[in-house]
Amino acid sequence: MKEQRHIAILGSTGSIGTQALQVVEAHKTEFCVEVLTAHSNWQLLVQQALKFEPNCVVIADKSYYQPLSEALRNTDIKVFAGEESVVDVVSMESIDMVLVAIVGFAALAPVMAAIESGKPIALSNKETLVVGGQIITSTAMERRVPILPIDSEHSAIFQCLIGESKPQNLYLTASGGPFFGYDKSQLESVTVKQALNHPKWSMGRKVTIDSATLMNKGLEMIEAHWLFGIEPQNIKIAVHRQSIVHSLVEFEDGSFKAQMGLPDMRLPIQYALSFPQRLKSDFEHLDLFSLGSLTFEKPNKEVFRCLDLAYQAIERGGNIPAIMNAANEVAVAAFLDEKIAFNAIATLIEEAMAKHQYIEKPTYDDLLLTDSEVRASMKNIIK
Repeated sequence: MKEQRHIAILGSTGSIGTQALQVVEAHKTEFCVEVLTAHSNWQLLVQQALKFEPNCVVIADKSYYQPLSEALRNTDIKVFAGEESVVDVVSMESIDMVLVAIVGFAALAPVMAAIESGKPIALSNKETLVVGGQIITSTAMERRVPILPIDSEHSAIFQCLIGESKPQNLYLTASGGPFFGYDKSQLESVTVKQALNHPKWSMGRKVTIDSATLMNKGLEMIEAHWLFGIEPQNIKIAVHRQSIVHSLVEFEDGSFKAQMGLPDMRLPIQYALSFPQRLKSDFEHLDLFSLGSLTFEKPNKEVFRCLDLAYQAIERGGNIPAIMNAANEVAVAAFLDEKIAFNAIATLIEEAMAKHQYIEKPTYDDLLLTDSEVRASMKNIIK
């Protein structure tokens, strides 16, 4: 790579964002940080800014602007605040790529702004494509903006499809989460601490709960549908407890291709940032001879109902995935606050999908309105 690629990292203080900075630090001649943004963790944002010296930083929660600005006042780093500023900075001419590590619906507006500005996107956020997949993919095609997946599963599929014809089936692998093998009655009494104890991956709280309910795989299925143009019925979920095979692709001749590696998010992050090149990595490498067996099982959709709800949402289409996503975000937050039981997450999502108005061909504004209405309704239900 002849010149440094200037990266904007949206959500730099979260799990993906901090690992992205590790990749940047490991390849200083290839990458440099142009923009860092965070929601509210201004202290860590200050540490990152002082170390990586970006052009500017943004704190989405305006109440933290003052301490952030004061901490960086003796530097040349520009400081902005507010969600609108996160949207504004992605259009900076000095940015070569936008890495989106913001969790949830909040990433939709900056992703759209980055596409409109013609910036290649390294996408970690699932909810963006779940809610606005049709609008985002069509706009990206019109603007000729590449969307490079960072999720380990979608990165695996992307790598398997290079130079290939359209696949017959996609297989997204799932660790099974902390409650693999549980029945419905066992799930009734699980605690937040138990749900956050993921057996393989180190992730943010919201994503970890989604993994425990298997909603994470539902969101990934919808994301895969939009990224790769494969119908939902041809996207399968395979529980793979070892988390070594990150996904598989099946072709019409019956052959399979799989991408394998240790459960380390820095690998797909690095691949997205450096594509089409593949950079040498000093991270721990997979030792094939120590693996033992690799197993694959069907998920229990009757126990983990969120997975079926995601399939129902994409099959109905329109704004139903937006309804499902908003309901899930509110329900997960309520579970984390210990206001509802674990099994209530799926129940509340199902009720929201049945209750709210269906829009067959939603506009961008329709999606924003749907999201706000569902959140308001859910918060009235959950006290």
